[in-house]
Amino acid sequence: MNRSLDLVLPVYNESKSLLSNFQKLYNFMELHVPRDWIITIAENGSTDNTLDIAKRIQRKYKKSRVISNESPGKGLALKNAWLSSNAEIFAYMDLDLSTDIEIIPEFLNKIDDGQDFVIGSRLIKGARVIGRSLKREIISRSYSKIFRFFLSVDFYDAQCGFKFVKKEAALKILDDCKDEGWFFDTEILYKAEKKNLSICELPVTWIDDPDTKVDIISTIIKDLIGLVRLRLEKNG
Repeated sequence: MNRSLDLVLPVYNESKSLLSNFQKLYNFMELHVPRDWIITIAENGSTDNTLDIAKRIQRKYKKSRVISNESPGKGLALKNAWLSSNAEIFAYMDLDLSTDIEIIPEFLNKIDDGQDFVIGSRLIKGARVIGRSLKREIISRSYSKIFRFFLSVDFYDAQCGFKFVKKEAALKILDDCKDEGWFFDTEILYKAEKKNLSICELPVTWIDDPDTKVDIISTIIKDLIGLVRLRLEKNG
């Protein structure tokens, strides 16, 4: 069964790379994904001309759509994109294409075979991480150990920006996911595991983006606050 796919690109101030990376992804999908699909550009509170570029893309490429949010927030952008989608599989990936897109068909096959969530991992056997600084590698692996201890979950890489999920599985938990920022990734997987939804973690090839806009310190603080909130919910 080839379920339809909505692949979301959450974007914030991505005017320099949006068109070129969208085209790379679109061309790959045309050649390698023989099912109904659409790419959604989920613009969230950009202060440059990202939204204008996204609208031009939508006019040119028939398998694309654009949604826009006034406030920035990855989690908010994803929730709004998925809740407004008619597709049977929801997915998202980072615009920088850090994760090798050649693995998209394998992720879709896992969903077709019955998995609820299929997530990319840079922290399990078989993964290849290229160009990442020692500092970011230590932070990533430390965060994995912390959230696995705090939340008693089985997955390893919550924050890899490459996730696919059945629509019916996502709708069971989206309304219960409160975070609107980067911690959304961890929260949705935690809520999924507690609902006994299946999570398949696949190793990916991942190339570090030296121009990433992620504020590491701010993200760490927000993630830790999020973990405390989920732990309190769990114990409450």
